[in-house]
Formats: sequence, C-alpha cells, structure tokens
Amino acid sequence: MPTTTARQGHPSARQGCPGAASQARTGAHQPVRRPQPSGPGLAGLTAQERDVLYALGCGLPDAEIADALSLPERAVAGQLGRVLVKLGLPDRTAAIVHAFDCGLVVPGQGPRRRSAPAVTGHGRTGPGGGGGSGSAADTRLRVCVLGPLRARLDGRSVDVGPVRQQAVLAALALSPGRSVSRQALLDGVWGMESPGANVVPVYVYRLRKGLRLGECPDSVIGRDRYGYRLVRDAVEVDVTCMEDLVGAAEAAERAGDEAEAVRLYGRALELFRGEPLAGLPGPLAELERLRLIERRVALAYRKAHWQLRLGRVADALAGLSALALEQPLNEPVAALLMRALHHAGRRAEALAVFDRTARRLADDLGVAPGEPLRRARWSILRGDEAGRGRAGAA
Repeated sequence: MPTTTARQGHPSARQGCPGAASQARTGAHQPVRRPQPSGPGLAGLTAQERDVLYALGCGLPDAEIADALSLPERAVAGQLGRVLVKLGLPDRTAAIVHAFDCGLVVPGQGPRRRSAPAVTGHGRTGPGGGGGSGSAADTRLRVCVLGPLRARLDGRSVDVGPVRQQAVLAALALSPGRSVSRQALLDGVWGMESPGANVVPVYVYRLRKGLRLGECPDSVIGRDRYGYRLVRDAVEVDVTCMEDLVGAAEAAERAGDEAEAVRLYGRALELFRGEPLAGLPGPLAELERLRLIERRVALAYRKAHWQLRLGRVADALAGLSALALEQPLNEPVAALLMRALHHAGRRAEALAVFDRTARRLADDLGVAPGEPLRRARWSILRGDEAGRGRAGAA
C-alpha cells in the first residue's frame, strides 16, 4: 500500500516530528499525515483528531497510531473518544466507515503497517527499532505513583533517593501543568516537622541531577516565579495517563459504546500497582493516597456496572467480590454485588451480602443500612426481574 508523507506545511512537519528521520533511514513507514478533505463530515474536529481518525481509517492499531503521530498511546484512546462524541458515532468500526464516507481516507491509499515493530523500553512500538531512534517518547521520564513511587528512564529504573525526596517528586507529579511553591512543598511533604525552606532546593537539585535527560539540568524540573514544576513534554505521569483513559471511557459511555467503556476502565485500573504512594510520608501523600484509592474503587464500580449491563455477569462478580472484601462498608458496592448475584440466580448469597454488610455497619459505625442496600434487598425479595443486572448510577 502506498505510503503517505508529511507535507511541508503541516504543523508536525514544521516541528520536526520525532523519529521521522530514523524511519526514513530504516525504511519504516513515514508518519501518518491526513489529506485535507472539504466535506462536512469532519466539522468540529481538531487537526490532531482528524489525524487520529485518518490513521484509524487506514487500519492502524492504537500503538502504531501513537508512533506515527508521536503521541503517547493512552492519548490516542482519548482522542478517539472525543472523535466519537463529536461525530455522534457509536464505536471504532463506525469511525472507520465514516473516515471513508467523508473522503478522509481513499481506498488503496494510506500508511503501511510495520511487519516487525520494535518495542521500546516503555512497551510501545517505536520507529527505527531497538528504541534507539531518538524519539521524544522513547527518552521521556515516566513517574509512577499509583503504587510505590517509581521513576523509569529508557526502560530502566532510576533511584529517586530517600523517601522525603521521593515525596517531593510525587508532589510535583500530582500537580500536572502547575508550579508548586517552596512553601507548599514544605507543608505537603514535612507538615509540622519542617526543617527549613532551604531543604527544598537541595532536594530539587538532587532530583534534577539524578533524573536529567541528556546534558540539560532543567530538562525534567523547571522553575518559575511561582515555584517548581515537571516539564510537561519531558515527563509522563501514570495518574495523568489514568485520567486520560477515564475521560475516554466517559466519552465512550456518552456515545453508547458500553463495551469500549469497559475496556478503557480496565486499562485505567491496570495502572494501579497496589496502594498509591505507598510508604511516602507527609500530609499531601496521605490525602492523595486516600483520594486515589477512592478513585480506583469508583472506576472498578463503573466497570462492573457496565459489565452487568452487557450481560458479562461472571466478570462483574469477580471484580465486585474482591472489591467488597476490600471495602466491607461500601454500600453501593455491596448493593451492586447483590444485584449481580441475583442476576446469576444466587438469591441466597445476595441476601447474605445484605446481612453481612448490615452487621458491619452496625458494629463499626453504629448505623443502619442506607437506601441503596435496602432497595437492592427489596428488589431481590420481590423477585424483581426488571432489576436483574441493572446497576444504579454511580
């Protein structure tokens, strides 16, 4: 299939699309660049959203679209979700058909697929093979806080130093696109045990030295009159990736693509590697730890909700059973588990969940079951078929 090339006037071509030179040298396909159709079927799409739709119409999977457009793979899902919403399309298949119908993709024209894509240290396919193409995505620092804090560069772990220094990096990672003042770092990392303002520049200097990209000391952590911040194009944070996936899942929900929503919620949940910010000290880490745990529970609930709506009862039960053990006082989770068991024909077990949760609520909190649990119980006792497998709003 013929290869399309970037036009000189295209923004990505003017910026020097990372990895394009190495692709030309190695014979890999050139970056995906869309033609300029004038039809009405693309109204409202940004240039990047049109590029994603074009690449999808040419038959590329998400990983190759990410490489061709020099995007993180998780961003491709977010872009596609927005395309589906703006165009009122139900799913990816409809988007591919639409790309042809509106003239964005012409049969027989488009980018080639790689026969043997190389895998970089970040697990994405990369141009040039072997991860040595010099692509910006290959050399970015990845900071993970959805578990014990980790920093990875070029596929290898990087030592971030003692726990307080790790907490400084985590505070910056949890403030994407914003500067964090020296005082905010002191309050968030040390609380009432502040050793003095001078400790922050020392820790930032050590982080810059250990995490620098190339020879530039400020390539990872920048500074302005408001404080310190992670340089957006140099660092990828798993929390940001997770929220992008959630945004795409919510877009799929609005578009009526429940199966895609389940898939994207699953990918977001896979980014959690245990207790967020495990072992990090300070008030900020404690508050963010609780927030991110609640976020994970909410995402698991939404995933199970749509699994039930799709009739994937066994999958929903597996996730809800584990979640109920972890969150024994969470009434919406218990109510959804009861509905899933009822849908599976396990009425006695569903009622036992109510009894067990009611006892825990009375013993631990001194309260009676709330409306979600009572409503689920009455639905089961009435044998309400209409309520089977139907999850309440999260």
